[in-house]
Amino acid sequence: MSPTVMPSNLNKTLSRPTSISIAPFVVYFAIGFVLASAIFMLIQSKVALNSFVVIVISVLVAAFIATFKFTKQQKRSMITSEMNRLALSGTLLVWVLTAIYFLAIWLWLLDDISREVLMDMTQAQPMPLVIALVMMLMVTAISARLGLWAFNRLIATKP
Repeated sequence: MSPTVMPSNLNKTLSRPTSISIAPFVVYFAIGFVLASAIFMLIQSKVALNSFVVIVISVLVAAFIATFKFTKQQKRSMITSEMNRLALSGTLLVWVLTAIYFLAIWLWLLDDISREVLMDMTQAQPMPLVIALVMMLMVTAISARLGLWAFNRLIATKP
């Protein structure tokens, strides 16, 4: 018998699900976010929408896809540590993708005059931009965690 699994600890290891790698589910989260964001970009070309509403709904779509895939593949619900890791990793990945998106806009779509105007505006009043960025980060993280929790409970498999 292996020294890590003793007969007295066997029931504890069988009853509690082990934490797995969440990397594929972070990718599902990112795919869901990108798809929902693309759909909202198309919608925003016709109707003006609040950016916070767009972020929350996009993150909720991403959380649903990640939770659905997790439940389907693992045949169980997520434990709290997996939800926390997925929410944090998904939020970080979403904001890395957003930074790449804005960098691409900055480099390829804006000319020198537009860049100079944006830099002057940022230097004139930086606090509203910083506060808006922090609020969007918080909204993304909170909606990711709440969305994962809610969909984990809704899609929970019966033992």
